[in-house]
Amino acid sequence: MRKPSIRFIIIIIALILLFPIPIRYKDGGTVKYQALLYSITDYHALRGVDGYDTGIEIKILGRRVYENTTFGK
Repeated sequence: MRKPSIRFIIIIIALILLFPIPIRYKDGGTVKYQALLYSITDYHALRGVDGYDTGIEIKILGRRVYENTTFGK
């Protein structure tokens, strides 16, 4: 009886830590998927009449592991 309840608790904690919540910014289409252990940001931000930024940024435990942002016209 004890093992199934421990497994259930571990699965619930893993889901809470890994399940992302989408946050939408009003800058042209940027979306950030934020979980407790990681975040993924999909940039599409308007920069006035000059153009826009696009790209992806991935952070794990608050440290940037990947960034690919470019400025387009």
